[in-house]
Amino acid sequence: MITKFFLLDWKGLICALVLGGVVVAFSRDLWIRNLFLLVAFLLLSVFVTKYRHKEKREKGLYEHERGWENVISNGFIPGLCIVLFYFYREKFIFSYICSVAAVTSDKFASELGILSGNPISLKNFKRVKQGTSGAISAVGTFMAFVGSVIIGTIAYFLYKFDPFLVFYIGFAGFVGCFFDSFAGIFEEEGIGNKSTSNLICSAIGAILGLVVNW
Repeated sequence: MITKFFLLDWKGLICALVLGGVVVAFSRDLWIRNLFLLVAFLLLSVFVTKYRHKEKREKGLYEHERGWENVISNGFIPGLCIVLFYFYREKFIFSYICSVAAVTSDKFASELGILSGNPISLKNFKRVKQGTSGAISAVGTFMAFVGSVIIGTIAYFLYKFDPFLVFYIGFAGFVGCFFDSFAGIFEEEGIGNKSTSNLICSAIGAILGLVVNW
């Protein structure tokens, strides 16, 4: 029942619990806030995945159950940021937030973008079929920013920082998502896969999060 709700198989659920344990163990006094942000990403991911799922299933684009690879590719960089936060405190808290914003942005773009018309390939700017890696749509691009800003807004209420940073987090997450799409071009050529693209996405978000401290 739990695995069905969170759209994870048992190995994926175990990895998610381990990731949550890392967040709790290395977050010091911010463990509730950091864990809440991670759970927010998970619930938002479930929502956008299940949204109009029958239509996605008819198109052959519905991913009902994800495994440990998906959890690690989305959660490794945020988890690493939390470990670094344990040792360096403030320097990595925005890296964590922006990395979560990036993977949320990618999730919104991919799950909601496929509900629009055929996307445009970043490789040759031609129309391609829905679900093609390395392609973007107007709806997917807009929703990518929306997803990232939602995480930024949640983070604002959790951490009480300058409201302007909500938009910076939205920007950082959106840029991470764009790099994910760009990496998708190489996926189509057999170089890398969705997991490596997700890692790139979250890593770009984390790097942009460090800029806040500079």
